Amino acid sequence: MGKNAEDFLACFNRIDKWMQSQLQNPNNMGFSEMTRRLARQSHLQVHVYENDLLQIAQLRNAIVHDRIATDFVIAEPNEWVINRLKEIETQLLEPERVIPVFKKYVTGFEKTTSLTDILRIVNSKRYSQFPIYDRGKFLGLITAHGLGLWMASQCQANQLVIDLANKTAEDVLKTDRRRHNYQFVSSDTYIYQVAHIFMEKPTVETVFITKDGHPDGNLIGIIRPKDIMLGYYKDWRAFIQ
Repeated sequence: MGKNAEDFLACFNRIDKWMQSQLQNPNNMGFSEMTRRLARQSHLQVHVYENDLLQIAQLRNAIVHDRIATDFVIAEPNEWVINRLKEIETQLLEPERVIPVFKKYVTGFEKTTSLTDILRIVNSKRYSQFPIYDRGKFLGLITAHGLGLWMASQCQANQLVIDLANKTAEDVLKTDRRRHNYQFVSSDTYIYQVAHIFMEKPTVETVFITKDGHPDGNLIGIIRPKDIMLGYYKDWRAFIQ
């Protein structure tokens, strides 16, 4: 047996053992059946790699069961297959957490911040998310989109001028109907779990990261849907197409 086949089988067996542990060591259940069952559990990533794993299982069976000699296998895995299997192993057995990947300084704003100041920041710094606080207590999230909708709602009939005098971030939050456009997670959350949040809750525009996931904690990171679906997690991008 060649080195490629040995590396392939070693990696395959580690994934197989992990699947058994996830299913509490089922008796006489093959790799393909374990893959299908685990793919139905949304809190895991198996469904993302289900097709690859099922095809890889066929290659494994050819290597193990279809030998024509002790030193010859009918199929020798190429480098692409081995690298792909190792990539899947890493994602399943050692998935990355949101920190440090999405660690970032995030600016919070007091509810008394004037809308004119917020608009200046949008123009100068291109911010599109504004977490709003009341002396350390998180109140809600204002987005550039939500701000535009609020401004449109302030236009009176046949009047194009909006009076922003004395208007604050709190005024926008009071009338914002999209109050559930954010979610908080802890620093030890897996990245794929955040991907699930965006997929299962379309109204969530931003995921904030604090050490323990508490809304009033210090912000240590921020994630938007495109950060995962387009910028980081290519497998999820393929999965949702």
